[in-house]
Amino acid sequence: MKLVHRRSIGGIVTDAVVTQGQQPTDTSRRKFLVGATTALSTVGAVGVATPFVASWQPSAKAKAAGAPVKVDISKILPGEQIRAEWRGKPVFVLRRTPEMLESLKANSDRVADPKSEEPQQPSYATNEARSINPEIAVLVGICTHLGCSPQFRPEVGAADLGDGWLGGYFCPCHGSSFDLAGRVYKSVPAPTNLIVPPHSYESDNVLVIGVDEENA
Repeated sequence: MKLVHRRSIGGIVTDAVVTQGQQPTDTSRRKFLVGATTALSTVGAVGVATPFVASWQPSAKAKAAGAPVKVDISKILPGEQIRAEWRGKPVFVLRRTPEMLESLKANSDRVADPKSEEPQQPSYATNEARSINPEIAVLVGICTHLGCSPQFRPEVGAADLGDGWLGGYFCPCHGSSFDLAGRVYKSVPAPTNLIVPPHSYESDNVLVIGVDEENA
């Protein structure tokens, strides 16, 4: 008596006709099907893995966005500020006058962190001017409250900022204010000073934003 023996390997169904009392012995077919299924699974895994690995490789645009930025400071007049961009963020570069530097001393009692004890700057910028060169301020132009961009307000005694205003930065979003070293005033929403990015000097006139002095 003949029987139909049905088997399923790897989702593929095969039929084998056997005589009663005889066990199916189609070993070669079974080995072939198992091998084929394994091979297809391996190819599929490679196909999935390749784009996944590639997605971890940074694009040329991403690499460029994180690259250091060079700024020619020779054309910045005393009291003037220019804006650079580093890693998609605005960076304020200000050439401070002697009067501006004096205002930092006068503001020491009015700012929340006069000695820059919070790590908002590299170690070499942990000083009153918060910079390598006291004359040049380098600050990330993003308010430390909710990320707005503060306005540069260098005018002393501005009517809308009070007689005691000695110049600095004012955030119109929620009223936070900072002095000309980016130190946050007391009793404002912003919790910390403006960030000082890593920076160094390639020469007297070329500022490099994004590279520490020891790594320049």
